[in-house]
Amino acid sequence: MSTSGTSAPRGPAAPERGGGIAEPEVDVGAWERGVVRFSDLRMLVPALLGWALLATTMTWSSTARWTTTAVLAALAAGAYLLRRRPGVLLGLGVGLLLQLAGNGQHALRAVGDLDSLTATRAVVILEATVTSDPFTPAARAGREPVVMARATAHRIEGRGRSSRAHAPVTLRGDTSLMKVRWHDRVRLRGRLAPPDAGRPELAVLVVSSHEVVAPAGRVAQVAEHLRAGLRRAVDPTPADARGLLPGLVIGDTSRTPPDLTEAMQATGMTHLTAVSGSNIAVVGGLVLGLCVVLGVRRRWRPWIVALAIIGFVVLARPEPSVVRAAAMGLIGLIGVSRSRRSAGLPVLSGAIVVVLVLDPWMARSFGFALSALATLGLLLFTRPWGDAIARRLPNRLAFMGPAIAIPVAAQVMCAPVVVLLQGSVSVIGVVANLVAAPLVAPATVAGVVAAVVSVVADGPAQLVGWLGAVPTLGIARTARVMSDVPGGTMPWPDGGLGAFLLAGVTVLVVLTGRWLARVALLKPLLAVGVVAVTVAMTLPTRVVTWPPNGWRIAFCDVGQGDAAVVRTGPGRALVVDAGPDPPAMDGCLDSLGVEVVDAVVLTHFHADHVEGLPGVLDGRRVLQVLTSPVAEPAWQVSEVTSWMRPHGIPVSSLAAGDRLTFGDVRAEVWAPVRRIAAGSVPNNASVVLAVHVGAVDALLLGDVEREAAHDLLLRLRRDAEMGSAAMNFDVVKTPHHGSANLDAGLMAAVRAPVAVISVGEDNDYGHPTAAHLTMLRRNGYAVHRTDQRGHVAIVEVGDRLEVVTSR
Repeated sequence: MSTSGTSAPRGPAAPERGGGIAEPEVDVGAWERGVVRFSDLRMLVPALLGWALLATTMTWSSTARWTTTAVLAALAAGAYLLRRRPGVLLGLGVGLLLQLAGNGQHALRAVGDLDSLTATRAVVILEATVTSDPFTPAARAGREPVVMARATAHRIEGRGRSSRAHAPVTLRGDTSLMKVRWHDRVRLRGRLAPPDAGRPELAVLVVSSHEVVAPAGRVAQVAEHLRAGLRRAVDPTPADARGLLPGLVIGDTSRTPPDLTEAMQATGMTHLTAVSGSNIAVVGGLVLGLCVVLGVRRRWRPWIVALAIIGFVVLARPEPSVVRAAAMGLIGLIGVSRSRRSAGLPVLSGAIVVVLVLDPWMARSFGFALSALATLGLLLFTRPWGDAIARRLPNRLAFMGPAIAIPVAAQVMCAPVVVLLQGSVSVIGVVANLVAAPLVAPATVAGVVAAVVSVVADGPAQLVGWLGAVPTLGIARTARVMSDVPGGTMPWPDGGLGAFLLAGVTVLVVLTGRWLARVALLKPLLAVGVVAVTVAMTLPTRVVTWPPNGWRIAFCDVGQGDAAVVRTGPGRALVVDAGPDPPAMDGCLDSLGVEVVDAVVLTHFHADHVEGLPGVLDGRRVLQVLTSPVAEPAWQVSEVTSWMRPHGIPVSSLAAGDRLTFGDVRAEVWAPVRRIAAGSVPNNASVVLAVHVGAVDALLLGDVEREAAHDLLLRLRRDAEMGSAAMNFDVVKTPHHGSANLDAGLMAAVRAPVAVISVGEDNDYGHPTAAHLTMLRRNGYAVHRTDQRGHVAIVEVGDRLEVVTSR
């Protein structure tokens, strides 16, 4: 990489030293022209290789880890004695150092009885320091909310013994656990359980009781006071700003609307709500700019910037991830400084090694990987790309060159890791981040100022909070609009293969970008033709032809929930369940052209079937709502009623034997017949519909579990008419998103050519289960899953039926 500039005169080459190689000539103007020197990469490559090896070996057995360490030590000793290339020795030395750090971490975790007590799932008393805010994972319908937190164990008592401990643990309990605060020292009683494989925590403690034995220290109290002040400052603002601004400033996403979170995920903007190097760079850059404006002497500026960053770390809490972000942010500031840019890569390399020595489990942290890669992109590409962009912009807009280059460089470097997390490539992500980038700094600065001002008075802090809300709402609007762009997210293989494939494509584009741009300028018609052919070959026709002509039933991709749409006429439909997400439900109905809903059937009152109901009501005429006769859970029933009341929509319940007719759609209610107390009462009270529309016969099984499913099977055997109908279904919506809690006899009795599983991608339940899928295949079903295929439509084409999916 290079940009225009005048080369400095070259001096004579350094002489070779015994058995070594000549040091490369130093061009003092190299970094002023954006050139990466070999000596800088020579330090970075060992750090990256050592990191990769440590990430691989951290989950190995003790014998395998120590064997690897011994091999590295022998190779390093041999390289030193044979006076091999210094780069080889450096790489082996870094790898050996990191392996020793990892082994030391494992040895420290093995101190005391925590490991052995976890293996036997013992009931223990544990003293620990809380290292995170308590949080509630995604709620599971029909179950009590679970609260979790992370902690570091200090002492454990169990099975008549007491011993020291030094290991991270996960705490899991009821809502009373929400009372603990970050850095409280607590005494807990509960049962130990092993963590998921590959996790840094040594154990999971299911807490039955707890007490705070020592409240958090002064620094933690100051941090909490400032964080609470920020939350109060944004309380009067709209929901998007109230949830997003604390996320931008301190990584607190507890109040972010779920649909906004999904929009930011789809557009690759979630990094904005994690405390990262970019937050640190914004704060540090602002303070540095103020120092310049105020005429602060140059030698004092680094100390003032460092002090400001320390204050921000206190505000965001000095957790390991925040300290890591502070280090990366400082390196990023070094990288964009023309006078310090040559130090960027060596400092980044050293920082990576130091962080991994202090906390070897960071080697397996996606957050650390994203921070380091984003910082590397900043160092390598921001200056040359920013200068190149600036030269092609009008003089008045040349200052925007680096601003445009920063999100592009970060996106390029982080994309392979993001693929591991979400299995897709955000085509619109670069544009979304470019649009949002100018808004991040003022929002972050306003948030920090609001937190500080809140110490004095809430009134002025709320005024500053409103100033921060304006750019924050712009960021939220950008995420929502960009997430709805057709084709904005491109499916991509997930896992390691997908990451390496995207990394290869990225490197190819970076290396050939200038040549491709030159060809496009010289032969524009050829370039347009190649782009058109590529798009035609890669873009599925269903993206532009959905919904398919002749669709009869569509199963909407609404995440971990159910939503089926039965076409009753032009622009009209019967909706069976509404999923958990109003925007997703609204989008599905919009794509199908539904303007009038003859009825909404809510099979039962769990959130994953009814929370999307406002999306059905948005801009449509809904004539009635039909529900399960078992009105549980009561609070969810009340919520559904409150949504219907302002619209004057009648609500009534269904029971087995009811018949529904809308246009050419006929539906019979097969269940429930009675209340079943076993299992989940609401699930087993699901409305089961046999639907007939055109030539399509479908059975929609709601969330029935084993007890209700077996009851239905017995009725099929007793009722000749139902038994006959059961053998003629074309499609079955399988129960409970692919749960293993089902009756295989029922699924064999209603054997159909097609099974649709309405399930959310990467859900916390493990749905669909292997047992469910095996049972379907054994009975000859062709399985179509919404998490893999998007919307699934049953289409009538002449005298045959086809399955068409949206992706």
